[in-house]
Amino acid sequence: MTLKPAAVLLAGLMTAPPALAATFDVKMLNRGADGAMVYEPDHVRIAPGDTVRFVPTHASHNAASVPGLLPTGAEAFKSKLNQPAEQTFSVPGLYGIQCLPHVAMGMVMLIQVGDADLKTVQLPDTLPARAKARFAAQLNTLEAGQ
Repeated sequence: MTLKPAAVLLAGLMTAPPALAATFDVKMLNRGADGAMVYEPDHVRIAPGDTVRFVPTHASHNAASVPGLLPTGAEAFKSKLNQPAEQTFSVPGLYGIQCLPHVAMGMVMLIQVGDADLKTVQLPDTLPARAKARFAAQLNTLEAGQ
């Protein structure tokens, strides 16, 4: 029996492993390369379906979504203090992340999932000044393609 090329292609597609989602580690630090109370890295670009693992390398940190800085349709989340946490991001867009005990000290980060129109992002007015300044710097870095 001879298989036609289309049948061979279809058989190959049906047996091919699914695309693997990636996992990115983000450390929660008292002190890092960019100063005190930081996430390292402080911004990441990921694909829809990828996961970010938040790793508390020092005590009293967590990761929580920032109200007003989530894509439409994305669900808010909050990890427990001092516990590693994994969050899978399925909805494309820009996510603001904060450490609730240290947001006033500027412990924030951005996660860009897929393509996001960064020029239309509005930072919430309720953010503390230090957090707003760090978000603005991270946004500029993402816009510059870094």
